[in-house]
Amino acid sequence: MSQGVMFIAAALPVVVVFLLLVVMRRSARLSMLAAYLVTVALALVLWGAPLARVAGATVNGLLTAVTLLYIVFGAILLLYTVQESGAIRAIRQGFTDISPDRRIQAIIIAWMFGSMIEGASGFGTPAAVAAPLLLAIGFPAMAAVMVTLIIQSTPVSFGAVGTPMLVGITTGLSNSPEVEAAIAPLTVAEYVPIVAAQVALVHALVGVLVPLLMVGMLTRFFGTSRSFAEGFRAWKFAIFAGLAFTLPYLAVARVLGPEFPSLLGGLIGLMIVVPAARAGWFLPSDRFDFPPRAQWGAGWQGQLEPDQADLGPEDRRIGLLRAWMPYVIVAVLLVLTRTIAPLKAWLTGPDTTIALRDLFGSGINATAQFAYSPGTVMIIASLISVGLFRMRGRDYGRAWAISGRTMLAAAPALLLAVPMVQVFINSGSPGVASMPITLAEGMAGAAGGSWPLFAPIVGALGAFIAGSNTVSNMMFALFQFSTAQGIGLDLAGITVVVVLQAVGGAAGNMVCVHNVVAASAVVGLTDREGDIIRKTLITMVYYVVQAGLVGMALIAGGLWWLAAVIWAVVVIAAMRSNRESRAVRG
Repeated sequence: MSQGVMFIAAALPVVVVFLLLVVMRRSARLSMLAAYLVTVALALVLWGAPLARVAGATVNGLLTAVTLLYIVFGAILLLYTVQESGAIRAIRQGFTDISPDRRIQAIIIAWMFGSMIEGASGFGTPAAVAAPLLLAIGFPAMAAVMVTLIIQSTPVSFGAVGTPMLVGITTGLSNSPEVEAAIAPLTVAEYVPIVAAQVALVHALVGVLVPLLMVGMLTRFFGTSRSFAEGFRAWKFAIFAGLAFTLPYLAVARVLGPEFPSLLGGLIGLMIVVPAARAGWFLPSDRFDFPPRAQWGAGWQGQLEPDQADLGPEDRRIGLLRAWMPYVIVAVLLVLTRTIAPLKAWLTGPDTTIALRDLFGSGINATAQFAYSPGTVMIIASLISVGLFRMRGRDYGRAWAISGRTMLAAAPALLLAVPMVQVFINSGSPGVASMPITLAEGMAGAAGGSWPLFAPIVGALGAFIAGSNTVSNMMFALFQFSTAQGIGLDLAGITVVVVLQAVGGAAGNMVCVHNVVAASAVVGLTDREGDIIRKTLITMVYYVVQAGLVGMALIAGGLWWLAAVIWAVVVIAAMRSNRESRAVRG
């Protein structure tokens, strides 16, 4: 069968998801069921994958989905522990004291705190922690999900203490004679930190505008005037916050390597930005808040609305430091379990790992590490908080009940989305490349010498499909390296293309279906996943195009730097001039 036909066929699962979920706004469970059936049919009929391999991939996906649902449960339990104890009053007042402006609150919680949590844990944890916190202080559920997904870009390449680089890129490039010959006398292990330093540079150049775009999106879709310009009036603080994260992030990547850029960048940024906000530095002259709840658009709210719920006993007074302790405990435990080698080894070792080997004789293994999961960390923080806040049994029981119901509501979509992804990735057979590789090869053939412009798109496609920057890098790092060699680039140029793979893979997390489903679930927002992707797609497009232009500038210099500047200006200018028509408000 011709390569063109196989390329079109390989694109069908992605097209089905996009059409049903984003264009036609069908529910995630329906969209992913259709995509799963299409993917299975293609894998069996056109790709010739054995039935055992499809079945093994499906079971692997189901187990992975269960681990995601466990994180969802832990995140909601933590949120409702804070709510039912009454601690949320102190947290809300604390943010009001820093700044009542919702733009500033979004930057501090989503961009700064979220980036730090990404650096510690990765794998969607920032949305699981930050989105419920935003919901609890009065953000609409959809706004909370949108801003926490938008920041799933710049810090992601160094999430989970550098896993996308140390595991993703290293695994993707290992055991390849062509790579070993090209980078000699370096080994792959010595080459990856060089890649990581350039990844941090490209992310810093592109990501410094993310807080500005994020607050523009916030006011455009959730403000009374429906205007990007209202968000952009906070430009001084947004750019300040962008630099407060990206400059330490870049310095750490160059000095300490790929483990700590996001973690330390977020921590240092918080230490800079929060005092600055308290002091009134760079704050806008106006104040942005959401319209009255009665005027909120259809679909803004989810099933969980702590802002309207009973916030715990009125006579219970909890200080700000004690109120924040559940989140401090989460951050500390995430860092300790990821950085203390003996503890990490035990939590990820055979005694604490569920392992299903060689499923149905397919060679596919499925594992789950619940002890190492962020879900366990959040449950532990919740249990500690019972004593910390002296909670009543019936209040804590209510938190568990709500968490269980919300997790079950999210289950159908995730139990279909993740198996579809695994079948897609494992669709190859002897002599036939898997669907993701078929797609990438088709794009590379069409792009030719301009491939660096398109390299981030392949990375983003991998993350959209797999739900992970790490997996995207594992799938496509060698492909990107070989394609760059094929168009005649020297080692410096080849390295830039591998860098663009990692950067694009990070950006793809903004629109990854099962990240969106999981983030929506933790705020009780179901069947609105397509609307969220429609919004976050705007910032993802900015990110991958800008990364491609910066990559071309690093390779060819000259006018490509000007093109990158023009693209950023055009994006901001187009957003400023945009107004949402009355027909689509809400």
